[in-house]
Amino acid sequence: MSIRADLNITPPVTPVKQRPKPPNRLKHYLTAVLVLLLLWFSAHRTEASFGELFEGMPEMMKLLKEMFPPRWSYFDNIVDGMLDTIRMAWLGTTFGAILSIPVALLCASNISPSRWVYYPVRFLLNLVRTVPDLLMAALFVAIFGIGPFAGMLALTVFSFGLMSKLIYEVMETIDHGPLEAMQAVGANRIQNIVYAVVPQVQAHFMSYLLYTFEINVRAAAVLGLVGAGGIGLFYEATLGFLEYDKTCVIILFTLAIVLIIDYASTKLREKLL
Repeated sequence: MSIRADLNITPPVTPVKQRPKPPNRLKHYLTAVLVLLLLWFSAHRTEASFGELFEGMPEMMKLLKEMFPPRWSYFDNIVDGMLDTIRMAWLGTTFGAILSIPVALLCASNISPSRWVYYPVRFLLNLVRTVPDLLMAALFVAIFGIGPFAGMLALTVFSFGLMSKLIYEVMETIDHGPLEAMQAVGANRIQNIVYAVVPQVQAHFMSYLLYTFEINVRAAAVLGLVGAGGIGLFYEATLGFLEYDKTCVIILFTLAIVLIIDYASTKLREKLL
């Protein structure tokens, strides 16, 4: 009798690879039908139609003709307003980001001490994010008067809500290994945050900070329509007097600033991430 028979060794069984089942086409068809129905219903209720769009095309072309050529002599009048817009965006982004850090820590379910803490804080955060930035700016104008200060406060609240939401979602996806290691050596909550949480989210924090700054520059450009200072005041003045050639100068200047900020922030993100 062979040694193989004595030991009763059986050869290993190779598992049979199962091919994944193709997705059900009926599900895709039903999803497409549902999306089309929602689009049709939304267009019907909002009275949106391609016919009205085509009818308005001549007026749009007429408006574009009135905007060109731009009145470049108006450029010197709007430099200070654009600088105010950038200052408003920078201050609002910075203050909002600072305020968002403790709130994001309270909202993250893996860091917050209890659900009785992070659920109420999330509710208040959603309440803050519900108010549009234009409405917030109008409220601050009514309280503090016309000027960039009201716009800066509105952008601070907007940045606070946006940054808090983005950061706490990132915190909930971090690796729990460093947290468990810090807890194993007896670290307190502050040490856990400093040595286990911050290193994993700091790059995302800087990326979101730059992204929020870009958004705030665009938002600050229209806050002046409600009296919150910045370049928006010139938008209101030129559009009110139908001086579209001056409005074109403001639009082109704003576009140039946004492109510069977008390019700089993209390069910074490449170095951070």
